[in-house]
Amino acid sequence: MKKLYKNAKLADSKELQDLLVENGRFAAIGTNLSADEAKVVDLGGRLVIAPYVDPHLHLDYVYTALDEGSRNDSGTLFEGIQRWSETKAGATVDEIKERARRAVREEMLAGVQYIRTHVDVTDQRLTALRAILELKEELKDVVTIQIVAFPQEGMYAYPSGAKLVEEALKMGADCVGGIPHFELAREFGEMSVRKAVELAVQYDKLIDLHCDETDDDQSRFLELLTALVIMEDIGERTTASHTCSFGSVNNAYAFRMMSNFKKAGLNFISCPTENIYLQGRQDSYPKRRGLTRVKEFFEAGINVCFAQDSISDPWYPLGNGNMMNILDHGIHICQMMSFEEIGRAFDLVTVNGARTMHLMDEYGIFAGRPASFLVLDADSVFEAIRNRAGVMRSVRNGEELFSRVPASVTSNIELLQ
Repeated sequence: MKKLYKNAKLADSKELQDLLVENGRFAAIGTNLSADEAKVVDLGGRLVIAPYVDPHLHLDYVYTALDEGSRNDSGTLFEGIQRWSETKAGATVDEIKERARRAVREEMLAGVQYIRTHVDVTDQRLTALRAILELKEELKDVVTIQIVAFPQEGMYAYPSGAKLVEEALKMGADCVGGIPHFELAREFGEMSVRKAVELAVQYDKLIDLHCDETDDDQSRFLELLTALVIMEDIGERTTASHTCSFGSVNNAYAFRMMSNFKKAGLNFISCPTENIYLQGRQDSYPKRRGLTRVKEFFEAGINVCFAQDSISDPWYPLGNGNMMNILDHGIHICQMMSFEEIGRAFDLVTVNGARTMHLMDEYGIFAGRPASFLVLDADSVFEAIRNRAGVMRSVRNGEELFSRVPASVTSNIELLQ
């Protein structure tokens, strides 16, 4: 069935646009469109954007923060890993799927249609991987899920960790993961970075490493990763997640490295709420923010995006998959609130994430692309961000996933009416 969405406010257009959807794709985008036998939906001038992308999440961990033995009292990254290591053995495929499905639903109702999830493979049974592989297939019509083979306890710190990562790739994981700063010595961290690149080339996979997620300004695994992917010419297929320590390095080093990041075409993911919560725990004052140099990347044209990371797990007690909340925190923490930056801010939770996930051929509001988009309860980008506008309608491949009725206020006070 054809649908004609009238009076859409697109961020890059001064005039209201009409969106003609046919066979799940945008057949035409323009003003004063008409189509025989099309169902007409009047969007009333509301802002229409491409769907939210959450490019860094841990679906196998969600809703475990309150489980017995999972409490992270210090609020540090390393206690979170320890708590997870001590409690994950009891998880089953069905239990992981039930929790992950609940989290996906929560994210979808906030407008997310694309998720990259890191799945812990430091488990001889690969229980979590089997669970999320099943869920990925079951939910493919309503959400796109990419899976990172993530060795939470290290490729080499955990027995046969590197072999388990390789086995996960053979089973269908989309990306090679790693956590070099958690390995037992710098040399093993470097080995894990080299192994990740080797596996990505061997199995034609993307790369997404938890990289330098620490306040240590001497943690330099990002430097090695950048060099290796330049040499292999796979920088655009590579993502460095967190890179918190890059926010602590000296400026001379930082700006030299940024030229290499741009040369490589590297992608970066920052997780504002979790990074600022976990990092800086050993600082008194001044206390570091814990985020990488998002603002500088953004200004330099280096692809950078935001992500949720955790939904109530041993690393972060809160989180609900609402990318508008993540965006709001991120632009505040990173001091990215000039009018020009606000005007481009949605890129951090939409197109930049899609580029990171290597989805650009099928993403965006363009004629011929899949008709996937969100309708926000706002009439401009500025007002959407100022008010953390909610999602009124989510459409995927021409099919409506959900719609909401705008909230109304009943009041006897004239000023509030």
